[in-house]
Amino acid sequence: MRILAFSDLHLSRTRAADLVAASVDADLVLGAGDFCGFREGLAEAMEMLADLAAPLIMVPGNHETAGELRAAARANMRVLHGQGLEEQGLRIFGLGYGIPLSPFGDWSVEMDEDAATLLLDRCTGADLLLTHSPPKGLADRTATGASVGSTAIRAAIERLQPKLALCGHIHESWGQEGRIGGTLVVNLGPTVHWYEVTP
Repeated sequence: MRILAFSDLHLSRTRAADLVAASVDADLVLGAGDFCGFREGLAEAMEMLADLAAPLIMVPGNHETAGELRAAARANMRVLHGQGLEEQGLRIFGLGYGIPLSPFGDWSVEMDEDAATLLLDRCTGADLLLTHSPPKGLADRTATGASVGSTAIRAAIERLQPKLALCGHIHESWGQEGRIGGTLVVNLGPTVHWYEVTP
């Protein structure tokens, strides 16, 4: 399956147009959260992505709740948050929000590591893990060099060993990748990223 993936669109019309144009060559599009900004503009963000030529599977970021994202989603868009699905034989599990808790403020949608673990434990197998937050210790460095990823997500990757784990959230680590066991982990950012994944 040919997958187009991105994160952290943050209402960028230019980035959205690039993604829509690229989607004509995709079997599936994955969005790893933060489509709008500070809980505002989500309907506008979904309008920007309305012409995607392939189905969009997405998780909420810390700038939107799962409920807000589901309410704004179009007919060809599905939202995962503590759930999985199978698409053309590919098992995908998704978890959104900022993990762990951060000092961003009351607008930011977050959960602690224990709550994240409970949701991730629902997954017994996945070919692809889609999360907003990165795993602890990989693609999770801020501008100050602090490692702010999730221990729960890292433990889930170690346990499940999906072929691919895609995330975003930490802007300073966009484009960074590495491996946890046999799993390729990528912090995406809002540019076009291509992956070939076989179920």
